[in-house]
Amino acid sequence: MSFGLKIWDESGNVTLDETSFTMRVVHSSVVTGSNSANYQTIAVPGLTPTNGTAFVVPVGSYNVNSDKQLETEVINGAVRVYSFIRGRAQYSSTTSSTMRLIVVRFS
Repeated sequence: MSFGLKIWDESGNVTLDETSFTMRVVHSSVVTGSNSANYQTIAVPGLTPTNGTAFVVPVGSYNVNSDKQLETEVINGAVRVYSFIRGRAQYSSTTSSTMRLIVVRFS
């Protein structure tokens, strides 16, 4: 190896090097909130809460006074995208914001 990074475990085995695959984007799509206390379920085969994560980012212009953040939850085989904040649904504003959903799976 002429350049890069290698990590060894306590037994001297290489556990991570420049050829290691550590994570990848397995799903990307545009989602729009429902403007009600609701959620969408997007199927992502093989995904679990222990091997992946999901997040949303705004697309296009974003009005900070009226647009609200969508919230994601990884479940077995899918991602849920909520139009409200789950932990405080009774106080949360709903949103019809449009955002890009990105799902990453770790190996």
